[in-house]
Amino acid sequence: MTKKIVMDAFAWVAYFEGENEDLASIIEDNELHTSIFNAIEVTSKAERSGQDSKEVLSAINQLSTIHHVDLESSYRIGELHAKMRKEIKDFGLGDCFVLELAERLNAKILTGDPHFKNLKNVIFI
Repeated sequence: MTKKIVMDAFAWVAYFEGENEDLASIIEDNELHTSIFNAIEVTSKAERSGQDSKEVLSAINQLSTIHHVDLESSYRIGELHAKMRKEIKDFGLGDCFVLELAERLNAKILTGDPHFKNLKNVIFI
């Protein structure tokens, strides 16, 4: 059954580095969504690791729907960041883009980032 999945930068990096064999089937068999912020994070990681960042970004665009941020989403992301920082001191702003998008789409989050370990609606790789 196809699921809506929000891809965290961690999951994309693992996919492009070939770290997890199960990722390919998850990516091929589900409806993927990616925040523009996380696409930027993956592009930066690709550049730093010597990968073709344009090719990586093109693949993300082909495999998932890219979501841009409007003013309303920005407000919710800021609220989430403030809330999460009270619970997890180093919870990143990029992680809040993932949380907000998953809440808005009623989707699962695919990640291996330990910040998400105890959160609901997470597929942990």
